[in-house]
Amino acid sequence: MAETRAREPLERAYNLSSDLGHVAEVLARDGTDGIAKFKITVGRPIRPMLCERLPDPASILEKIGGEGAAEYKYDGLRVQAHLDKRSVHLFSRRLENITAQFPDIAQNLRESINSTDAIIEGECVAVDPNTGDMLPFQVISQRRGRKYELTRVTEEIPVTAFLFDILYVNGRDLTLLPYLERRKQLLKVVKSTEHVSLANQTIVKEPEKLEQLMEEAVAAGCEGLVVKNISEQSIYQAGARGWLWIKYKRSYKSEVQDTFDLVPVGAFAGRGRRAGSYGALLMAVYNSKDDVFETICKLGSGFTDEDLASLPQILDPYRSAHRNPRVNSLLEPDVWFTPSLVLEVTADEITLSPLHTCARGAIRAVSGLALRFPRFTGKWRKDKSTEDATTSQEALEMYKKQLKQVEAEA
Repeated sequence: MAETRAREPLERAYNLSSDLGHVAEVLARDGTDGIAKFKITVGRPIRPMLCERLPDPASILEKIGGEGAAEYKYDGLRVQAHLDKRSVHLFSRRLENITAQFPDIAQNLRESINSTDAIIEGECVAVDPNTGDMLPFQVISQRRGRKYELTRVTEEIPVTAFLFDILYVNGRDLTLLPYLERRKQLLKVVKSTEHVSLANQTIVKEPEKLEQLMEEAVAAGCEGLVVKNISEQSIYQAGARGWLWIKYKRSYKSEVQDTFDLVPVGAFAGRGRRAGSYGALLMAVYNSKDDVFETICKLGSGFTDEDLASLPQILDPYRSAHRNPRVNSLLEPDVWFTPSLVLEVTADEITLSPLHTCARGAIRAVSGLALRFPRFTGKWRKDKSTEDATTSQEALEMYKKQLKQVEAEA
């Protein structure tokens, strides 16, 4: 028992500093009293708290006492940011100092966080500047290890930091506070900006609500959810994996095996390098039963520089001051088009989405189908009329078929 009591403060000191040498130095200088009073130091990374995993909403809520905070599980790079009066240091999940590779994140955090000193955790995600869509982890990972051309890379792969926890602020160790108290402190010190935001969070009690949030998270480009215990025992367990945080990720991925022939029904103005052209197109499938075009994605990838330069010339003859009556859309682009042309598009998968109208209500009452990470193949289907485009029924059948294939493999 005495050995256990001695080990616990030593383990905590190591978890709060990730530095055995420093812990040994404090122990030699100040003895066990010094270890018992061990303090967090800005600039020494804290070992991250980790998640367990469960496969369904009911078991997750049961495990955490029937109620929890459901946060988006972003598909990005986990970062622990240390800020003081002079500097910002960024540490990866493996506690590597990656500040030099992400000077834009450091600068954005400095401008967003209103505190003399702080240690804050978040997920950094690459975001398409023209569609606003979150991009997969592989995109931000392209910036790891870069030492040169950082200005160009930061423009091409802009990053948003979604902050989800605060461990230390203005001299105060917050790791022993309950999670919701830490969230309140985070709200106090973070000013949301274009590139810094708080992680999307909802308090939930019902399994059905948790499932709905999962669909919304996936539609937004996330991996799933992290559901967090909100009881008085919900401290930050540095260096530990436990049931205070539970990861809820999809057990399937409906991978696309074919291309789509889609109709541009609107466009969003370009930004940065795409200023003066269209940054992304609002694409639709054809509902042959109702004779309408239903949106399925925003398309901003796969275009060459030549494609982007020619888009206004190609599409402007079909511009309209108002949404065409045959277009069913919940989104409001900067420019509307009369459905007239067909483009070939590929994508990683089909997901449910509250934002798009393709086959809306066929799977879930308030969800349609959407393409995740769509890309233009370079082909304009001049051989097809808009009524020959991929139909909403075809998209629905592809979605169902792929789910059956995954279930069969499982």
